[in-house]
Amino acid sequence: MSEAAITLEGWYCLHDFRTMDWAAWKTLTSDQREYAINEFLTFLEKWENVEANQTGSHALYSIMGQKADFMMMLLRPTMEELNEIENAFNKTAFAQYTIKAYSYVSVVELSTYNPQNESGEMDPMIKARLFPELPKWKHVCFYPMDKRRDGDDNWYMLPMEERKKMMYSHGMIGRGYAGKVKQIITGSVGFDDWEWGVTLFSNDMLQFKKLVYEMRFDEVSARYGEFGSFYVGNILKKEAVPAFLQI
Repeated sequence: MSEAAITLEGWYCLHDFRTMDWAAWKTLTSDQREYAINEFLTFLEKWENVEANQTGSHALYSIMGQKADFMMMLLRPTMEELNEIENAFNKTAFAQYTIKAYSYVSVVELSTYNPQNESGEMDPMIKARLFPELPKWKHVCFYPMDKRRDGDDNWYMLPMEERKKMMYSHGMIGRGYAGKVKQIITGSVGFDDWEWGVTLFSNDMLQFKKLVYEMRFDEVSARYGEFGSFYVGNILKKEAVPAFLQI
């Protein structure tokens, strides 16, 4: 049996993708829409207070394409808190005019494939990665992924040292985009249908294409990577929400 990688876990994560029911939204009076919008803005203010207290973080993005209209990404210390937020949001008047498009449940994760994590010590750099404040950069890209388990291309049958070498090479590509792309890796084994969720933030949308394309040539992705649907979007600031929902 191959040695399993030891992981360090941080905040729990929920990606909640919604599509607007614009037809139903248009049937509301101006006062009803204003009430629903203000209700949503109140939620955003609460999330901002949590972030200011460093007990969680959030991101709100408008999603391009037909997969969803917006994404709420939430980080909290416990799954219970995420569940409470989700249930509370679903009970709002605003949520009645959204359609659940997709969701992803995971936890921020670092593995011992990265040599600096082997000690397990909670130094400031590791702590910042496990309990991050999500960057409010212009663009976001999210996708789920697995490590392949197919015949000779079975990641989980490889020796630990071989996996470490490949992950080091894989990680060096990511380091080449430091300052251009911020990456949050969340583990979802036992939590969702895929094994990891990858969330990328950038102020230049093309950096997503360049990074993902370059990584496709690395053996970890080329031979062992399986990828789900990609979601890309633009930041939706709180003050821009009324305009986003305007009819």
